[in-house]
Amino acid sequence: MLYRPFGNTGEMVSLLGIGGWHLGLKHVDEALSTRFVREAIDRGVNFLDNCWDYNAGLSEERMGKALRDGYRRKAFLMTKIDGRSYAEAMRQIEDCLRRLETDCIDLVQHHEIQRFEDPFRILDEEGAQLALEDARKAGKLRYTGFTGHKDPLMHLRMLEIAKERRVRFDAVQLPLNVMDAHYRSFARMVLPELVEDQIAPLAMKSLANGHILKSNTVTAIEALQYAMNLPVATVITGIDTLPIFEQAFEAVRTFRPMGDAEVAALLARTAEKGRDGSYELFKTTSIYDGTGAHPEWMGEEPKRLRDLVVTI
Repeated sequence: MLYRPFGNTGEMVSLLGIGGWHLGLKHVDEALSTRFVREAIDRGVNFLDNCWDYNAGLSEERMGKALRDGYRRKAFLMTKIDGRSYAEAMRQIEDCLRRLETDCIDLVQHHEIQRFEDPFRILDEEGAQLALEDARKAGKLRYTGFTGHKDPLMHLRMLEIAKERRVRFDAVQLPLNVMDAHYRSFARMVLPELVEDQIAPLAMKSLANGHILKSNTVTAIEALQYAMNLPVATVITGIDTLPIFEQAFEAVRTFRPMGDAEVAALLARTAEKGRDGSYELFKTTSIYDGTGAHPEWMGEEPKRLRDLVVTI
């Protein structure tokens, strides 16, 4: 296993990260999900991804069980919350702690930053970031960050508003793949900002849930290694079968830094099919937008704004 710095925190995380969503899918039983997590850790993986809303909490519950018997201390454990308000964020943090069977989560991130109002709600004086900071002071989490998959402008806006309000995130999760370079590119627009500010970039959707492979332009190994070649802390990938599990580790085992010519050739192969986002459905459709389908997960708007509406 290869390891990289987690931003400027002094932590080191595995280049391969295990995604949490797949652990709760119907065709993945508890025994198999436990095997994925424990065998991955035994092979050197320490970065584990999850989210409060994945499979109605089942993904976190299964990961929590898998981390029993001493595995928790070997893992850098991350999860995400959807709450934008202080109260809802704090409630979800407590749910995550209970399901993951831990007293402290290494990284908690604000999930699905994809609306222009998200930074203002989260960074409001009654918002979710204050809940994360209070939870950090209480020893319930160590680092904070945010994620999103829709548009790089949303990430840039979140970073801008955070700087204005003197909030520093430790990590940012973003889609990075061979198609992204050609359409609403997070790699071109957001990744350089994170590297400059020493914020840990967490790559996701490197295979776009398998859709990229349907383009017949790259292999799974090539797609994973393209993401690994970027200046990221870890590449998070979903695993729901043993062959895909072995494929992910083969990508790490055979990874070698790619030269500019090699990267250019790979991107040339994907340019035509990547130009309109048709293989990145998380950017171009709403089917991956959990908070869009469930706005109640975000909680109430700040009270001062609700009161303002009443007076108007």
